[in-house]
Amino acid sequence: MVQLVGLAVLLGLGGCATWLTGNYDDPEVHLKRVEVVKARLLEQRFRLRFEIRNPNDQALPVRGLTYKVTLEGIPLAEGEDDSWFSVPANERAVHVVEVRTNLWEHLKPLARLLRHPDRPLHYQLEGELRTGVLFGHNLTLRRTGEVTPAGLLPE
Repeated sequence: MVQLVGLAVLLGLGGCATWLTGNYDDPEVHLKRVEVVKARLLEQRFRLRFEIRNPNDQALPVRGLTYKVTLEGIPLAEGEDDSWFSVPANERAVHVVEVRTNLWEHLKPLARLLRHPDRPLHYQLEGELRTGVLFGHNLTLRRTGEVTPAGLLPE
């Protein structure tokens, strides 16, 4: 009887094999915006807005994100977010991560960059996106792009 139930479960999960194993086309991940939450001399808090595009015909379960972000070569944030969420099939989702950092040693070069808030800054994103449910797939992230400093400046 137990074998029959086990066989029925396995057969019933046949359509869910991708959901279980994490067999997906790799999603695209981009840093879309950096927002200042609080800026003090020895501690800064930012919100990093990541856009994740799912090229698959089914929802993409995400189990977390490890990241390291630099702006014009200046380390901005590094950490891990263990949030679970899903990106709908053939859609985009924005995932927000709040980070704390200390940019004291980079204050002068960062201040020079922020003098021109409309001039884009080059960013580099490195990390890992963990997808799948039971048997996950880790996608290594290495992206570059631009963000506008206007989002970095408090109102």
